[in-house]
Amino acid sequence: MTGLVIANWKMNASSAAVKVFADKWHGMPALTGVETVICPPAPYLSAVAAAMPAMGLGAQDVSAHGVGAFTGEVSAEMLRDLGCQWAIVGHSERRTYHGESNQSVAAKASAVASLGLNPVVCVGEALADRDQGNHEQVVSEQLRASLDAVDPEKLVVAYEPIWAIGTGVTASADQANQMHGVIRAGLHDMYGRESSQVRVIYGGSVKADNAGELFACDEIDGALVGGASLEAESFWKIAQAASAGSQ
Repeated sequence: MTGLVIANWKMNASSAAVKVFADKWHGMPALTGVETVICPPAPYLSAVAAAMPAMGLGAQDVSAHGVGAFTGEVSAEMLRDLGCQWAIVGHSERRTYHGESNQSVAAKASAVASLGLNPVVCVGEALADRDQGNHEQVVSEQLRASLDAVDPEKLVVAYEPIWAIGTGVTASADQANQMHGVIRAGLHDMYGRESSQVRVIYGGSVKADNAGELFACDEIDGALVGGASLEAESFWKIAQAASAGSQ
């Protein structure tokens, strides 16, 4: 299965920063065996598309609604019109800071998939859940509720332990691989043999120096990268590690 590495720039970017990234990226050696995607803040989607047309383009969020009086929201159809092929839904920061429920995440993922885009659905447990030994149950329940009525054809699931996002702490390769196995089992229960086409990627302080160990794991198909994706060389090294891991 082709590796997948997605850059989540979060609320970081400028027109100048996009140009610097693109100029550096174009100077890096070509990669094989891996898909690369950039999810910039919405105001810079067009700038990224123009500067790096060969790069996959994604959004950091999307509305569950198609059209109407929803001030400030952006629909999946609008994203497609801008050239997006991907949309992150249910990131832990959206769940925490904006009160997104599993049900709203499922509605967004369904809206994305219905227009032929690829929803990247995020799931993950808090540190307290892991400390209490409830992490498998929490993630399994979150997975099922967040994917209600979502077609698996273009689906990607991102496992992002909340305790490892932006903290510098990364789940060990064994911890990440084990939870990816739990997610795969849950996907199989939901979709049967169709689940084999769903890529499961890891997000949580992924960096160039730990990417190789993560991508060497059998259950990990790629990464959702935060801070380390803001610099082109750093992101390229992570993508290169994913390419090597997919061989």
